[in-house]
Amino acid sequence: MRFSPKRVSGLAFSGGVLALILAGCGEKPQMNPGMPQVSVVTIQPQRAPIVSELPGRVDAVRDAQIRSRVTGIVQKITFEQGGDVKENQLLFKIDPAPYKAAYDQATAQLKQAQANLFSAKLLADRYAPLVKANAVSKQEYDNAVASYRQADASVAAAKAAQDNAAINLGYTDVTSPITGRIGKPLVTEGALVEATSATQMAIVQQLDPIYVDFTQSTAELASLRRAFASGQLQQVGKDTARATIVLEDGTEYGQPGKLLFTGITVDPSTGQVNLRAEVPNPDGILLPGMYVRVRLEQGVDDKALMVPQQALQRTADGMQSLMLVKDNKIEQVPVTTGGAIKNEWVVTSGLKAGDVVVVEGFQKIRPGAPVQVSQWTKKGGAAAPGAQPAAQPGAKPAEPAPQPGAKPAEPAQQDKAAGQKS
Repeated sequence: MRFSPKRVSGLAFSGGVLALILAGCGEKPQMNPGMPQVSVVTIQPQRAPIVSELPGRVDAVRDAQIRSRVTGIVQKITFEQGGDVKENQLLFKIDPAPYKAAYDQATAQLKQAQANLFSAKLLADRYAPLVKANAVSKQEYDNAVASYRQADASVAAAKAAQDNAAINLGYTDVTSPITGRIGKPLVTEGALVEATSATQMAIVQQLDPIYVDFTQSTAELASLRRAFASGQLQQVGKDTARATIVLEDGTEYGQPGKLLFTGITVDPSTGQVNLRAEVPNPDGILLPGMYVRVRLEQGVDDKALMVPQQALQRTADGMQSLMLVKDNKIEQVPVTTGGAIKNEWVVTSGLKAGDVVVVEGFQKIRPGAPVQVSQWTKKGGAAAPGAQPAAQPGAKPAEPAPQPGAKPAEPAQQDKAAGQKS
């Protein structure tokens, strides 16, 4: 089969254009394509707070147990279960009839005593000038004065009895001693409550602000004190120490708390010291008895070494380690860590400034293996597309890819030559 020179020239030109198109669509050549690539960060000292994460329990600022102070039948419950109540708000109504009768009786006895006092005072006043004129005996005058003083004492006793009856009558209205949130009623209408046993009727708790009680080991406190004494750490003042609450699901509570006190005695059964923080709780998210964790800022390290949490590895024996890049090869080093701050671990030993730590690409590396590196970003990837990784020993620079729109000179010349030859 014979081909004309024009047809051969057209096929050659089309083949050259197709080869250029395929080359342009393919991936750019990489340095040492067989060598694994890892994303790394270079460690630099930075200022970071020293944070201790400690277990704690939520406790109400004030916890009022509502109990009966008189004996009687509960007539009415006037609050909503689980709702907020104000100070002096009526909660229960106890049958006041017997106490109203006792008050009325005490009032009548007071009036009778006051009448006797009035009569005794008139007699004593009448005898006073007569005894001077010897119109009455001295004994009769003394008896009149004594009767007057007895009547005055009777009035005071009757007044006290009336006050006591008024107090008991007031106790039939059971009110809240504090502002807070009330739980369910512990008695129902028609129930008999007794003053002798102080029947508990409800509980009111103040939830805003709220306390968080937590503990810290004496060993950790001693280590912090040594660091403060040596100048390695700077101590945070009492009024500036922040306490961040971590809820049971791992999320941080939005309102920061403040440290109120640090215990001065050690619990002999646990070897822990007690601490307390006060936390705003306007939405009632924190409830008494809830288990939380407290991140307490106790100091500041001006030369902290921090690595992303995903860079920390666990060895077979359960120890912590990091993968470093030294002379373009992987080296595994054991480390110890302190607290976690914003998705980063504070490394306390085993790491130094300037070390290059692997953050991504662990699947294809092992200690001693050569690697090529690229800079890791906090947004979860390597450097932006087009960024060149660090140069590797013996690596040749990649040839630039053809630019779009460039004139395919060589294929055209080959086609021309082929046409002339034909």
